[in-house]
Amino acid sequence: MTAHRNAILAIDEGTSGTRAALVDASGHVSCLEYLPLHVDSPQPGVVEQDANAILDKTVAVCYATLAQAAQQKVRVVAAAIATQRATAVLWDTHTGRALVPAMVWQDTRHAAELDRLAATWDRRLVAGVGRPAGVRSPYLWAAHQLRTVPAVADAFRARRLAFGTIDTWLLWHLSTERTCVTTPTNATSASAYLLGEHRYFDAWIDALGFPHELLPALREDADTFGRTRPELLGIDVPILACAGDQLAGAIGLGCLDRGQSMCVHGTGSFVDLLTGPALPCTTLMDEHEHQPSYGATLAITARRHGGVSHYSLENFVATTGYALNWVCDTLRWFDHPAQISALAHTVSSARGVLFIPALTGLRVPQMEPCARASLSGISIATTREEVAFALLEGIGHSVTSCMEANQAVACIDVHELVVGGGLSGSDVLLQIQADLSGLPVRRIHESDRASLRGAAFLAGASGLLWDSLDAARATLVTDAVFEPSPDTGLRQQRRARWHARIQSELAHAADFDHG
Repeated sequence: MTAHRNAILAIDEGTSGTRAALVDASGHVSCLEYLPLHVDSPQPGVVEQDANAILDKTVAVCYATLAQAAQQKVRVVAAAIATQRATAVLWDTHTGRALVPAMVWQDTRHAAELDRLAATWDRRLVAGVGRPAGVRSPYLWAAHQLRTVPAVADAFRARRLAFGTIDTWLLWHLSTERTCVTTPTNATSASAYLLGEHRYFDAWIDALGFPHELLPALREDADTFGRTRPELLGIDVPILACAGDQLAGAIGLGCLDRGQSMCVHGTGSFVDLLTGPALPCTTLMDEHEHQPSYGATLAITARRHGGVSHYSLENFVATTGYALNWVCDTLRWFDHPAQISALAHTVSSARGVLFIPALTGLRVPQMEPCARASLSGISIATTREEVAFALLEGIGHSVTSCMEANQAVACIDVHELVVGGGLSGSDVLLQIQADLSGLPVRRIHESDRASLRGAAFLAGASGLLWDSLDAARATLVTDAVFEPSPDTGLRQQRRARWHARIQSELAHAADFDHG
């Protein structure tokens, strides 16, 4: 290893854990450090995290990575951040500490209130923001906190209340600027960002009862965010990028061009179809049309730099990696997710067992927060190995449905799926994914580190480590390609069985309420 090798400190603050690592000009990710994060759900629909713990653990992993960098004589020349999106924080600018638990992006506590607004607002929202009112809103959540939590109301009156998503929270703490800012790939997921105008949808903010003075200032994903605070991180380098984790993952997987499709498997599985600089059109179908509505298909900013936005269509399954952790940690059916993959590898099918990973509701083929996860088709002959296969197959079916919805809206042919994130290490899952979608699935080397690498690509692609994003992408290496089974009849049977099971779950969803 050469002395004084230059690298970027990349931070990936996800939902299940926070990571820091170094990314050098070869695209290699090294000195990786990780700490898990706790997600709390005190009641159905409510999903929360401790933002103070998120910050503390982010600083801790950075310190550990920087210690390795010093030992290996690596010169850190910049910092880049990728964060979970649409998780909202309210904090006191005098103490720097969060005043209430953060509302996590999986939260649906305000779904009924948003649904009441949908009839009036959805068409305007879809046209400008790229998504309907949906089932959660950081701004609506904050407005409720202002009305119901005295400490929040007191801080607001004293002009020491700050609001933002996790990117805003981390940048406020880590940067010398100490200002509340956000970036398009994060703002787009908070559901009040006008995609084609790079500004907030003021009328919608007003309808949610959120005070405009608390809105973070809008920057670009590749931008100058001040310098790191030496007293906090021990280094003084520029922060040059901040992006939503799944969009950073797309960049880190080399998905930059129109027609490329990718899936990043983390806590949830996010499926994106790149549409280029042209703003994609998402429409709500007429209620009398006998076609899927694809109302959960979101138009989003894939990245913005140099004054130009690039767009994507996105669908996601909120609880996939989380579901595997849940069956291991809460139900204790398996020791760890890797064991699920190992057991599934020993069988060729689930023999009729079906798993729907809808622990916080369904999004595809329609938004239904009251839908529930299920494991069905079990008989006295069912084996543990078949249950393991069904768990992975349920993820594969869900991702395939997301891909189909994206393609139906975009009218773009997709030739392969590029995958990243932790679950992409499962050969069994990726083969199932190829067989169900009928498309080759490409895994990039170090695909589980795509968000770290993508954030660094954004930060370093203006001459710091690479001359362009294309030059950065050229460092990527394919790890494996999983080709689909040629048996289209079997594929159609498996997909038909899945669709029938989903329709059954949707029919029963009305039996549940948010309480």
